[in-house]
Amino acid sequence: MDIKQEVEAAAGRIREFVPESPVALSPYLGEKLGASVHLKLENLQLTGSFKIRGAFNKLLALDDAERRRGIVAASTGNHGIAVRYAAEKLGIPGIIVLPENASRQKVEALKSSPLEVKLVGSDCVAAETIARQECRDRGSIYVSPYNDPLVIAGQGTIAIELVEQLDAVEVVLVPVGGGGLISGIAGYLRETGRATRVIGCLPETSPEMYRSVRAGRRIEPLGLATLSDGTVGGFEAGSITFELCRRYVDDWTLVSEDEIRDAMRTIVERHDLLIEGSAAVVVAAALKLGESLAGKHVALVVSGGNVDPGKLGE
Repeated sequence: MDIKQEVEAAAGRIREFVPESPVALSPYLGEKLGASVHLKLENLQLTGSFKIRGAFNKLLALDDAERRRGIVAASTGNHGIAVRYAAEKLGIPGIIVLPENASRQKVEALKSSPLEVKLVGSDCVAAETIARQECRDRGSIYVSPYNDPLVIAGQGTIAIELVEQLDAVEVVLVPVGGGGLISGIAGYLRETGRATRVIGCLPETSPEMYRSVRAGRRIEPLGLATLSDGTVGGFEAGSITFELCRRYVDDWTLVSEDEIRDAMRTIVERHDLLIEGSAAVVVAAALKLGESLAGKHVALVVSGGNVDPGKLGE
C-alpha cells in the first residue's frame, strides 16, 4: 500500500462530502503540560466521528455494479453510523452488523436508518466474522472498520489537514482500536518525510494492538469493559493494520478507566465539548505523559463525540 498516494487520492475523493474538522488550542492542557496543545475536533464531524472519512472514501471508490450489490459493514457503532450516512447519500443499500454489547446510544442512532441493522456476537471480531459471511451469502461488498486500504487512506486525510492547519506538529496522539486511524495518520506523516512522533493511545482494559505489536503476533482480546467503546476489542487475523502499526507507530501509552473518566470531564468543563471515551483516551494519555511533552507542539486527535448519555451522567 502506497500510503502517501492513497491518502492524497482520498483527500480529493471525499472533499465534496466530508468537511475539514477544526483545530482548537487548549490553554488548559498547554499550561498543564508546558506545551502547545491543539485538539483536532473530529467529534464535530457530520456523523460525530472521524469514521465518515474512511466510509466515504470506500463507498465513493465503488463502481456502479458494486454499488448495486450493496454493502455490509461491521462496527462497534461509529463506523456503522458513518457508513449509514454515506450509503444514504450515495443511494447504496446495505446492512450494519454490530456486537450485542455495542453502545446503546450508537445502536439507537442506527435504528432509524433504512439500512438493516443486526446485533450479533459478543465482540467486534465476532461481528466482523458474521458480516463477512453475510457478504459471501449476499454477494455484497464488505466495508471493514479498519482492515481496508481505502478506509485507512480516508482516515489518513486527518494528517493532511493537521499539517496544513498548524505551523508545527511534533507529536500526535491517536486513539487505537483496530488501527485504521493511526495507520493512516502515522503512515502519511512518515512517508512524506516528517519527523512527527506518533503515539498510539489505548485503555488498559483493551490494549490489543499494543500487546500484539509487543508480542510480534496477534493477541486475542482481553474481553474487559471500557469507557472507550470506540476502541474496544481486537482486530481480525491478517489485518493489514498490524504491520502498518509495527512500521509507523513510534510509541504507545495505556490509560486507566479513571483517567479516561477524568479526561472526559476535563474537556466538558474546560472546552464545553462532549467527547466519547475513545476520544478521551488521548487526553488522558497526554496528561499521563506530562513533562515528556513539555516544550513540544502537540496535536490530540479527538476522535468522536457520540457519548452514551448514561456514561456521561456517571
